[in-house]
Formats: sequence, structure tokens, C-alpha cells
Amino acid sequence: MKKILSLVLALAMMLSLCSFASAEGYNGEIKVWVAEATVEFTKAKIEEFKAAHPEYAGMTVVVEPVGEGDAASNMLTDVEAGADIFGFAQDQLGRLVAAGALEMVLDENAAIVAETNDAGSVAAVKMGEQMYAYPMTSDNGYFLYYDKSVVTDPTDLNKILADCEAAGKNFYMEINSGWYQTAFFFGAGCTLTYSTDDLGNIISMDCNYASENGVKALKAMIKLAQSPAFVNGSSASNATNLGAIVDGTWDAVAVQGILGENYAATKLPMVDGFQLGGFGGFKMLGVKPQTDEAKLAACDALALYLTSGEVQAARYDAVGWGPSNLEAQKSEAVQSDVALSALAAQLAYCIGQGQYPGEYWTLATALGDDIMADKYDAYTDEQLLEVMTTFQTTAGTYIAQ
Repeated sequence: MKKILSLVLALAMMLSLCSFASAEGYNGEIKVWVAEATVEFTKAKIEEFKAAHPEYAGMTVVVEPVGEGDAASNMLTDVEAGADIFGFAQDQLGRLVAAGALEMVLDENAAIVAETNDAGSVAAVKMGEQMYAYPMTSDNGYFLYYDKSVVTDPTDLNKILADCEAAGKNFYMEINSGWYQTAFFFGAGCTLTYSTDDLGNIISMDCNYASENGVKALKAMIKLAQSPAFVNGSSASNATNLGAIVDGTWDAVAVQGILGENYAATKLPMVDGFQLGGFGGFKMLGVKPQTDEAKLAACDALALYLTSGEVQAARYDAVGWGPSNLEAQKSEAVQSDVALSALAAQLAYCIGQGQYPGEYWTLATALGDDIMADKYDAYTDEQLLEVMTTFQTTAGTYIAQ
């Protein structure tokens, strides 16, 4: 009986200690990687987090300047030596998951993320139905800037081109880029995505460019290239006689400087019955798997806070990153940002950019170059389908053997 009582007391003491440890939070070290421009901002927000959560007051957080372009590759090189929390772009999610570099988001946190962020960013942090990261921005993609004294109806590409032609202005879009080119194909209902293994090798492709929709997209691109107003390009700083341009938020200041009081922006237009789509880009925070449950809980709590609406709104004010959080998007500052508002409208028609082989970009450039060289102007629909079939077959050869 004494032995049983001793065991009961010992178990009760263990449970008490566990509860105490949980209440105390975590007092160890956490390493965070963020873009250099946000290091000081992140440090300040971490101190606010610690002040609001006494259980983490003794926690040491080391913030290092490792941008989204390098974080994923560094994590994949050595997961154990990598950061506990790190920012990365959505096209790296699959590789990071496969390499075991990302902890699944807790169900309760996933519910918060899904409820408080826009649909595009939520989709971007998921593999299947499982969430693996916390959305931080919805601000990388392209949309339409235009001169509102020239363009009378920015919702229709044919009307935009007609207005630009009548005014002797230029319409810019980089159709020999695999990034911008997807605006036509994805908008017309086509798919072109790749899957990778844990080493980042392309192992499968999902593509239906060789279809009626693929031909429809190709014909729209051919018609665009035939317009006297069309100029191939996507850099506002290199644009002349600008009537409209398909570009991103990074060129907002340049476009505004060119157009002045006639500066305007909106989602991409419709063309021949379909809405132009394309790629959308999102930044996110990931949490590395941990063996220490207390440390994992601290990482999850901090990542959730650093991607909260409050912090996303403050991050926009500090460095101009466009929020994915729905409430932050409603802030007066964000709402008055013409470029971000246009991008937000466009992202509803975009997919997150996954990983694509280098050869894909070369293939897409060649297609665009052929269009601009008038190679397909006299082709029948049957011949254009052959072009798309060849494109799709070639794109499929980039799968690892």
C-alpha cells in the first residue's frame, strides 16, 4: 500500500512539475531569420511579444538577416543548424516540407490563420489540406498600371489597346517571360505545375496547355503582339510614352512619377471572354521541428504573433510589405495604396508560384519570342494546337529520370 501511495505521490509531483513548466513557458534561445530590411522591426516586435507574455520574458531570441531567397536553401543544406523560425517565399514550401524542415501548424493556430488571412495566402502555406507555415504577406505579383486620361475601360484588354493606339501610347507586357506569360494560360483555364522530391528534383508535371484553352490563350497573345501599341517589357523605369503596363508593386513609385495625376492601377483585364490570371507571390514564416516541446510551443506562439494582423499592419508602415491579414488589408494606409489594392484584387485570380525547372523559363521565352516574330500569325487552330502540344511535351521532359 505504501508503494502504491508513493507512486501516486510521485506521479502527482511529475504532473505538477509539468504544469509548472508549461506555465513558465520557455527560457532558452530561439534563432530567427528574416530579411535584412526587417531585422530591427522584428527585434522590436519580439520585445513587445515578450512583454505581453511573461512566460517567455526570459527567452533569448537571436534575429539574423537571412532573406527569403537564401533562407530555404540554407535550411535545406543543414536543417539542424538552421533557424528555428524563418521567412521564405511560397515557391520553396514543397522542398522544405519534403526535407523535414517545417513543423505542421497546430490545428488551433491553423484555424486562426485560415480565418484571418486572404484565401491566396492560406492556400500558399498548405500542402494538400495540411498547413505548414504562417502567411506574412500578399504582395508579390503583377497587375495593370494605366494612364486614366488615356484608358477609358481598364477591364478589357482589347479596349485598352484601342485607347493606347488612338492616343499614340504604348502598352507594356513581357510576354516572353514564363512568369508574366502565365497570365494568359492560367486565365484561360490551363494548368502547368511541377512536383518535387525531398532533394528538389522535379518528379512530375501537371499540364494541359495542349488543349482548346491553350489555343485560346495563345491566340490572345498573338493578337496582343500584333497591336501597334504593344511593347514587350515590364520595367516602368525603361518605359516611354506609357499608356499602360503590366508590372508589380516594386515599380509603384516609378509609375506614379511618370503618370502623375493620371496614375491608376487595377487588376488585369479580361480578354476574349476570360480574366487574365497568373502567378501570385507570398512571404511566410516557417517553424522548424523541435525535440523540446516547450521550445516548439514558444516558436509557434512567436510565429503566430509575428504574422498577426497587428504586426502585419505595422510591418507595412515600417517597410511597405503588403499584408495577407484581412483586417490589416482594411487599414487606411493599405487601402489608400493604389498598387497594393490592385494587387489584392488580382491575387484572387492567381496561383502561388511553385518550383519550376530552369528549362521551363527558357521554353516560355522561346514561345514568346516566336509570337513576337509573327511566326504564328497565319496558323490555323489545328497548327496552334500542335505548337501547344510540342510545348507541353517538351515541358514534360524536365522531369527527373
